[in-house]
Amino acid sequence: MPRGKRGGRVSALEGGGEEAAPGAAAAVPSALWASPQQPEAAAEQVLLRGIFEIGRNSCDVVLRERTLMWRPIQPERPAGDSKFDLLCKEEFIELKDIFSVKLKRRYFAKQQGNGTLLGITLFICLQKEQNKLKDSTLDLINLSEDHCDIWLRKFKKILAGFSNRPKSLKIFLNPQSHKKEATQVYYEKVEPLLKIAGIKTDVTITEYEGHAVSLLKECELQGFDGVVCVGGDGSASEVAHALLLRAQKNAGMEMDGTLTPVRAQLPLGVIPAGSTNVLAHSLHGIPHVVTATLHIILGHLQPVDVCTFSTTGKLLRFGFSAMFGFGGRTLALAEKHRWMSPNQRRDFAVIKALAQLEPEDCEISFLPFNSSQDLQQRRAQGSPKSDCDDQWQTIRGQFLNVSIMAIPCLCSVAPRGLAPNTRLNNGSMALIIARNTSRPEFIKHLRRYASVKNQFNFPFVETYTVEEVKVYPRNKTSGRHPEEEDQLHETASEKSFPWNVDGDLMEAASEVHVKLHPRLINLYGGSMEETSDSKVTCNCL
Repeated sequence: MPRGKRGGRVSALEGGGEEAAPGAAAAVPSALWASPQQPEAAAEQVLLRGIFEIGRNSCDVVLRERTLMWRPIQPERPAGDSKFDLLCKEEFIELKDIFSVKLKRRYFAKQQGNGTLLGITLFICLQKEQNKLKDSTLDLINLSEDHCDIWLRKFKKILAGFSNRPKSLKIFLNPQSHKKEATQVYYEKVEPLLKIAGIKTDVTITEYEGHAVSLLKECELQGFDGVVCVGGDGSASEVAHALLLRAQKNAGMEMDGTLTPVRAQLPLGVIPAGSTNVLAHSLHGIPHVVTATLHIILGHLQPVDVCTFSTTGKLLRFGFSAMFGFGGRTLALAEKHRWMSPNQRRDFAVIKALAQLEPEDCEISFLPFNSSQDLQQRRAQGSPKSDCDDQWQTIRGQFLNVSIMAIPCLCSVAPRGLAPNTRLNNGSMALIIARNTSRPEFIKHLRRYASVKNQFNFPFVETYTVEEVKVYPRNKTSGRHPEEEDQLHETASEKSFPWNVDGDLMEAASEVHVKLHPRLINLYGGSMEETSDSKVTCNCL
């Protein structure tokens, strides 16, 4: 990365305001920029051209519609000088990767006024490695006030053309997440980048479980472009649930089991500050705070499928994934030992749940995923899929664990994902069933999640791609006559069964109906090549 001149106190200022660039936006060697010129670059209109010092070299800098290019200015050399050709190699950055621009000034002790102008600082998003983003800076050094002012105004006009980028965000921060690190994560890593990008924020500290739901029912969101959650999976799921509830209320929808929900009105950003960070990991490919923040700043939007969980005709909640059986009982045990550290609580709960391992006797009905053109047409016409009763399949038996997942559920203990064949928005869920088996065999299955081997390659594990699932726990009464199966849905057990829904404990005493709703919410995230902002054309040029 090019470096500016040294000496005195150097800061990047916008419009004369005194706002220093934080150390997080570190400069990197210019070799990282080097890349062959894009073929279409020559066809782009030239907006500005000028001379700046970049990395202590005087450079010919050209601003085009989508790129900023520069080449060192060198004296004429004999043709065919390979060393000279290498030194004069053209470099460029794409304008979509710039998230802020400020004037760069130097201040000396007791100096009054705006200081001495040095040039312009561009704040840039770089792809450091696969899925991991990094903020950096590029200094364009030129001492002319008029020259820099022209370039500054043009850069600002270009950045204003990226309509997906938020200008104001509502932040929900859970101070109890993981090791109570969420507050430090936000104020040390997230807020400085949001300030550089010029994004206004309104921060609310949540005080108890369900607080975000209560707040989002009534708070004014008209002035915000998005909502951000700083916390773990439970916090993120709660905010997503609250945003979707608010959307249904605004649309006048009835909250029952037949709900066909409308989309959330605002996108949600997830800053990973929990113990597992499944949602953030699945969304960004890595649970990295700076990566998540830069996706938000750049307005990278990813539509994501969401599930509704309902029972006896009543909506329980929205969510992305759920586990019943071993997964639900493990979370229930962990919730009873909140006084432990997160890692101790998790390990204790897993060991105790394995020691007390027993299957659930239940009936599972599911609607297999159908991606045929006929189904797409029926969806467009609003025909309810659940009316096609002949497509439903039912299995009965004793199951150690039932997983229903609309997202891949990547995490540190399952780097390939708990449901590796699922995508964020492919219109289907993964139904993964572990039938009753010995404890050692079940443990082998669990350990496979942390390896590269297929965790489903066991005779007791079944996987299905589905759109809807109904799980009905049956009474644990010995000696039941087969004819009593016909009365299964007429007598619900009084026992409450624990479910793990996105890391939150949900209790249900009877059948739970899980239904997928495609692309119900937009989340900030995804790879830089696939997200919507990379397709934006600046119409302000």
